[in-house]
Amino acid sequence: MSALSILLITTALVVLFALFAAGVAGKLARLDGASYPTALARAAVTFAAVLTLAAAVTSALAAV
Repeated sequence: MSALSILLITTALVVLFALFAAGVAGKLARLDGASYPTALARAAVTFAAVLTLAAAVTSALAAV
């Protein structure tokens, strides 16, 4: 496998995991009684947090 294909597969997996986490966060917010805009905001924050965490781990591993 080339380095580009590994990079693309890893990026796709991270985005899919972020979407899954955002969906779960939105569903849990709705089950908790939050309105749709609030649940969407919580899902968006979770999506951004997962992507930020992935970027931080990547930069930390790149330094090693």
